[in-house]
Amino acid sequence: MRKLGIILAGGRSTRLYPSTLVISKQLLPVYDKPLIYYPLSSLMLAGIRDYVIITSPTEVDKMCELFAGAERDLGINVKVLIQPTPVGIADAFRVVKSSLGDVVNQYDMTALILGDNIFYGTGFTGMVTNVSPTEATVFAYTSQNPSAFGVVEMVNGKAVSLEEKPEHPKSNLIVTGLYFYPNDVYEKAYQITPSARGELEITDLNRLYLEEGRLNVTKLYRGMVWFDTGTADSMLEAANFIQNVQKHQGFMVGNPHEIAIQKKWSGDIQPFINMCSKTQYGQYLQNMIG
Repeated sequence: MRKLGIILAGGRSTRLYPSTLVISKQLLPVYDKPLIYYPLSSLMLAGIRDYVIITSPTEVDKMCELFAGAERDLGINVKVLIQPTPVGIADAFRVVKSSLGDVVNQYDMTALILGDNIFYGTGFTGMVTNVSPTEATVFAYTSQNPSAFGVVEMVNGKAVSLEEKPEHPKSNLIVTGLYFYPNDVYEKAYQITPSARGELEITDLNRLYLEEGRLNVTKLYRGMVWFDTGTADSMLEAANFIQNVQKHQGFMVGNPHEIAIQKKWSGDIQPFINMCSKTQYGQYLQNMIG
C-alpha cells in the first residue's frame, strides 16, 4: 500500500514572537533536534517514504537545505511546497493536488500531520500502521482545555459529532493534529467552504467522513503523550519531557535517522554522522551502526 505523508509547516507562528520573526517554529530546536523531526518520525513509523512539506514562502530554502540529504540519509523522498497564505489545515490537500496533479492518484492513503505536533508512547507504531485504507482515521486525546481544539463527541465508542473550538464543548475529547485519509480526500477538500474564521477547517473535512459513516476515532492509549507545541511554555514542556526520557531510558525520541537505520532505508549515512560527531545525536547514531 502506497502512502503519502504531508507535514504542514506553514503559518506565521505569532504565538511564539519574537522567536519566530525570522524563522519557522518547525526549525526551532525542541531539546536536541529541530521540531519538524518529531512529526516526520511519527509518519516514518507508519512506513511512509514519500513526503510533501508545506511551508511559507520565506522558509522554502531553509526546508530544502535541511532535507537536502533526505534520500541518502533517511531513504525518503521529500518535496517542499509553498502555502502562500495560511488559510486552514484542510487547504494542505488543495496545495498538494494543485502542485502534484494526478500523481496523488498513485497513493492509496494520505497522512497529514501538523508540524508542531509530537507523539510518544508504547503502541504508537501499531496505531499508525494499522489504519483502514477506506476510512478517515483521527486520533483523540483527553484535554483540560477542549475549547481550544476540535472536539469529538463519542457515544458507545462511535463519533456522533465534531465541533471546531466550541464555546461549550460536548466532551473533553479533542482531535490531535494527525490524520489518515483514503485517496478521495483530495476531492473532498474542494467540497468544503471557508468557515466564519475564513479558514478551510479540518473539522469540516472530517465531518464529511463522519456523515458517510467513514470516520474512525482512535483514542491514544493510556500512557501516551501528545504535545501541541504552539507556545513557548509547551515547547519547553516538550523539551524537558524529551530530555528526561532520553536521559533515563537511554534511547532517543523523534530521531528520523534512527528509524531509517532500523528500517534499513538509509544509504551512506556516515557523512551525516561525521558532521554531527560532536553531539549526542551523532554519537547515538554512530553507536547504532557500530
